[in-house]
Amino acid sequence: MRSGQFVAIAFLATGASLGMALCAQTQSVSRPSAQDPGVRTGSMGAGTPLSTLTAAQMQYFQDGLSRFMQVDSVSGAIPGEPGTGLGPTFNSNSCGSCHAQPAQGGSSPSAGEFPHIGPNPQIAAASDASGANHIPFFITSDGPVREARFPFLLTSNGSVSPTPDGGVHDVFTISGRTDAAGCSMSQPDFERMEQLHNVIFRIPTPVFGAGLIENIPDATILANMNASTGLKRQLGIAGHPNTSANDGTITRFGWKAQNKSLTIFSGEAYNVEIGVTNEGFPSERGNPPAACLYNPTPEDSTNFNAAGVSVPSDVVAFSDFMRFLAPPAPSTEGIPGNPSPQSVENGRNVFSQVHCDLCHTPALQTGPSYYTPALSQQNAVLFSDLLVHNMGAGLADNVSQGAAGPDEFRTAPLWGVGQRVFFLHDGRANPANGGLLKAIQSHAGQGSEANGVMAMFDSLSDQQKQDLLNFLRSL
Repeated sequence: MRSGQFVAIAFLATGASLGMALCAQTQSVSRPSAQDPGVRTGSMGAGTPLSTLTAAQMQYFQDGLSRFMQVDSVSGAIPGEPGTGLGPTFNSNSCGSCHAQPAQGGSSPSAGEFPHIGPNPQIAAASDASGANHIPFFITSDGPVREARFPFLLTSNGSVSPTPDGGVHDVFTISGRTDAAGCSMSQPDFERMEQLHNVIFRIPTPVFGAGLIENIPDATILANMNASTGLKRQLGIAGHPNTSANDGTITRFGWKAQNKSLTIFSGEAYNVEIGVTNEGFPSERGNPPAACLYNPTPEDSTNFNAAGVSVPSDVVAFSDFMRFLAPPAPSTEGIPGNPSPQSVENGRNVFSQVHCDLCHTPALQTGPSYYTPALSQQNAVLFSDLLVHNMGAGLADNVSQGAAGPDEFRTAPLWGVGQRVFFLHDGRANPANGGLLKAIQSHAGQGSEANGVMAMFDSLSDQQKQDLLNFLRSL
């Protein structure tokens, strides 16, 4: 048992009745409060392909996985870094370095919970090929992997203006690398932006089961949004879809559901996080100096002279990998504290009782899929409505993306949450401050649509809260 949860009871040798009375009194004031059990151990139950893939589709899945894990350099000439197109600015040098826990396709790794993964890969990415980068204050060896955004532009005198910025400002540059001779670029002054309260962070979102999410029809999302409207109104829950400015369809990937498809999601991340221009995002970001540009663009494209699985671009290969990646498997085994199956089942009932399921919809059905039966007409047990909701002042990041405002975020899918270490968009909830319980409590705040639900959560007994946490760690 963890420290601080139990109070030793000393029975005085003055008679059994007095001892029993003291015991009863002590138990009434020292009953342990609910706490996050911690990361589920044992079988990962994640990172595997869908079970219905053909032999050819399995080849594309494996090829996509290989490229997903590939480490990029500027020119592709660095040993161990065969990819081409890194930078000029970047947050890491491989898709797999950010989506590593508990398996490829997951979220930010933690060496403390999954030692086989190692320390935060951003630390190594900063120094690969003798780069001249320093590690900013928000990147630590035990994670989480983070990107930084500046909500607002600065004025000419260096103060924060009301003009939105909101873009990603990459942590590192290629300046000083052995494959970037002549490039000189400075990292952003994150410490100054922190002093100005003008920097926010985001951690990677898991992509397990992404093909199922991609294949949920807009009509299904809207029908679910319009269900139980009376109860939602009573609790203060609204929510709405984010939409594409191009065709008006519902977007669903990313912390603010800002990306429509896995191809767009992949192309943007390749360009923004690693700096690789591609067919979807063919321009270098941030107007870098000419001395820091080394490759023709796009650096990733269709491989016209190749054959078979090697023909598609990296972005298409990433999309195939994510599309064919199975959702994580739930399990009651390996939850720290070994809660009983009855506790987990009670927690499932509590989840519905306090109406967490009004936003974290347990399942949405996919439509017909061209790719494989495992994506067609399936119940995607994602625990999300894929809408964006006002989460209040406490979680607001002052960044707008599409129809998602500065205090709005997509309902995070909960499948796989049993093996997550860092929670919320910036990883602020972690094992050091309560983990999953901290993440739940952070839903309450000025203006949050979750306040009605949180009032019911706060009224639960400690055992009911513990059952709920045990249930969530089974997902």
